[in-house]
Amino acid sequence: MLALTTFDTEADAFAALQAGASGFLLKNVPPEELLTAIRVVAEGDSVVAPSITRRLLDRFAGQLGPGPAEDPRLAQLTERERQVLLLVAQGLSNAEIAARVHVAEATVKTHVGRILAKLQLRDRVQAVVLAYESGLVTPGG
Repeated sequence: MLALTTFDTEADAFAALQAGASGFLLKNVPPEELLTAIRVVAEGDSVVAPSITRRLLDRFAGQLGPGPAEDPRLAQLTERERQVLLLVAQGLSNAEIAARVHVAEATVKTHVGRILAKLQLRDRVQAVVLAYESGLVTPGG
């Protein structure tokens, strides 16, 4: 599900994501970005309006508490999958990750798919939450 709204607040975005949305965009998004977002969500990935992403992280990161224990499921990941998960959690797109780790975008998609399968996650949003909750990624880190 993709939530499309005029409300640019963290609370609204968080409520939509909690309700199962895999995307949250503002109604003023350009048509080509909306079409891209629809395709991304249909393929099982996630999209959150850039204007809200940083504020969501800032607002909710403090709730994670200091020094969380790493989720034991992360031990299943290869070194490359762990690296890709870290970059996903930092908000990078598949294309940006591919450029960063010097592989094809299709290879990144394969890694993301394997990460989601191994960790039994529905989408990238859940992967980001797990990365923060497990301490793999920390706010500002």
